[in-house]
Amino acid sequence: MTAHPIGIDFGGTGIKAAPVDLTSGEFAMSRLRIDTPQPATPAAVASVMEQLCGQFPEFTGPVGVAVPGVVRHGVVKSAANIDHAWIDTDADAMLTERLGRPVHVLNDADAAGVAEVTYGAAKGRQGLVIITTLGTGIGTALIYNGQLIPNAELGHIEIGGHDAESRAAASAKTREDLSYPRWAKRLTRYYRTLERLLSPDLFVVGGGISKHADRFLPLIEIKTEIVAATLRNTAGIVGAAAQAHLD
Repeated sequence: MTAHPIGIDFGGTGIKAAPVDLTSGEFAMSRLRIDTPQPATPAAVASVMEQLCGQFPEFTGPVGVAVPGVVRHGVVKSAANIDHAWIDTDADAMLTERLGRPVHVLNDADAAGVAEVTYGAAKGRQGLVIITTLGTGIGTALIYNGQLIPNAELGHIEIGGHDAESRAAASAKTREDLSYPRWAKRLTRYYRTLERLLSPDLFVVGGGISKHADRFLPLIEIKTEIVAATLRNTAGIVGAAAQAHLD
């Protein structure tokens, strides 16, 4: 038996899990994935998470769960791409009972932020770090002197009369067939807005498209240092596990 925590990344299409070695920030065993049940109700999703944890019987530590929604004190307050039955569900309590071990639930962008500041591009950085994940929307996490400030929904700030992510997310690039230079102009406007409002010390850019960071990060014209995330698609699991261990 080992006390390594298990991280679970709960998304609209898949639920992924792996035990995490907190010394290295790497998976202690290969990641497993099960399709998200439809509808993705709390009871149905909890059953999938039981199955996943049951595949790692030797790992007895706590479980961290990253969810696509605002989470306050373990209670889910919004539901993006998951069943609305999650809203106002005390997910910490419900999943702790179902899994028979301590469970800590947090927003998926916050989990990515914890992973990057603990093991990735923001490790050792002081001051305010803003992690952004560019995908279907724009997820954001605020880290100040290594500590998470949860539930920063900065992808939804209004810029030019539009919800920012509707114009600047990676999905907008795909939907409108934008070139990287044209998309970078929108990203410049977005990051300049965050600069003006929050004066961060560092931006970290994640999401699947960050693997092409060399094609658009150099085109973003801002004063703040901006770098690509390093954990990419492992960040949700790793960050959730790390935060569960802390709590």
